[in-house]
Amino acid sequence: MNAQKVITRFPPSPTGFFHIGSARTALFNYLFARHHGGEMIFRLEDTDTERNTEESAQSLIDGMRWLGIEYDNKEIPRQSDRLERYQECLKQLIKEGHAYEAEASKDGEGNVVRFKNPNKDITFADEVRGEITFNTTDLGDFVIARNTESPLYHLTVVVDDMDMSITHVIRGEEHISNTPRQILILEALGASRPVYGHIPLILNDDRSKMSKRKNAVDIADYKKQGYFPEAIVNFIALLGWNPGTEQELFTIEELIKQFDLSKVQKGGAIFNKEKLRSINKHYLGQVDDGEFGHALKEYVPDILTKLPQYSDDRLMKAASEIQERIHVFSDITELAQEGELDYYFMKPEYKPEGLVWKKSTPEATQKHLQHIRIMLEDISEESFTKENIKKVLWDYATEEGRGDILWPMRYALSGCDKSPDPFTLAEIVGKEETHARLHHAYTMLG
Repeated sequence: MNAQKVITRFPPSPTGFFHIGSARTALFNYLFARHHGGEMIFRLEDTDTERNTEESAQSLIDGMRWLGIEYDNKEIPRQSDRLERYQECLKQLIKEGHAYEAEASKDGEGNVVRFKNPNKDITFADEVRGEITFNTTDLGDFVIARNTESPLYHLTVVVDDMDMSITHVIRGEEHISNTPRQILILEALGASRPVYGHIPLILNDDRSKMSKRKNAVDIADYKKQGYFPEAIVNFIALLGWNPGTEQELFTIEELIKQFDLSKVQKGGAIFNKEKLRSINKHYLGQVDDGEFGHALKEYVPDILTKLPQYSDDRLMKAASEIQERIHVFSDITELAQEGELDYYFMKPEYKPEGLVWKKSTPEATQKHLQHIRIMLEDISEESFTKENIKKVLWDYATEEGRGDILWPMRYALSGCDKSPDPFTLAEIVGKEETHARLHHAYTMLG
């Protein structure tokens, strides 16, 4: 790396949503610039007036802000505001013989502007793929403007990179074929060539090109589902880049310190949804109970809030148990739809034989349930915590057999073979409801 200040760029077109691939491109440019003490410029390539929307532009801006990918320009340049500059360069190219007006194809109207191809080999050193050579003859005299007033992508992107002193162009591999055209235009304008690095495509786990049909690809969708931006950044950093160690969890500071284009792979990067969920689970586990509970309320579906015993207070009591079971906030909807959370907010339904532990009997189980109820009466409502409940019942459970005591208590409270321990359940539903559910179980056994 020479002494020249590193300047990268992220120049999306505001023609759709903020794609996960675009987010990775932005992140790689950001990490590379920060690693080398440089800057990243965020600009909008909005010359496609038919497809551009302000909604799309805003989604890009909002997505960058949410992910925490910082750019160094205060104002976001838009190509639509720079038409005079492109026209100036177009006239220069025509005047110096590097471009000319020509008749449009039979479907077009008026003249287009074509670049006069010198038909030579172009070789550039790609930071990811090594040396690449193109013979530009096959490109012919390619179109760089619809007319002298309406420049097209290959010209505008070159002028932007030149005017903004871009030193490194880091972008997806689909742009490799664009590079020789852009180098020819750069040379014709007398501009210095940036360093190129083309990063691999993102693929589904079956190695097909990533599509919305198989994975959510809009960054806004991940935000809606309750993923943490830190988890998304951590995950997309690993899509095609590997530090050469076993480490998979990174802070943004660690990514900046370790990121280097030499460690970006050439082959396609597999989008592993389970890996993303696992990374998000890590960040979920770092959230304190209060913050988690507050966020959880946003994702509680109607199917839960309409249950007879639902209350925000009981939800808060159950929050830490729910936190253990989910990888992302939207998982709560799936758990709710499958009835996995019903017992927190309604009396469970079950068959009485489910209360009996292994070799025990209904009569013995009934006796134990009655004894548990009596023992719990000594705990006041305000002291009805899992620690105090366990303290009161533990010796009895140890003497009589923990399975014989704790299984029917837990089953009476949840009606499920798998659920939190009975002490936790009792604290969540409270003393009155615990007593009612134990009494119901007692009567079911005759």
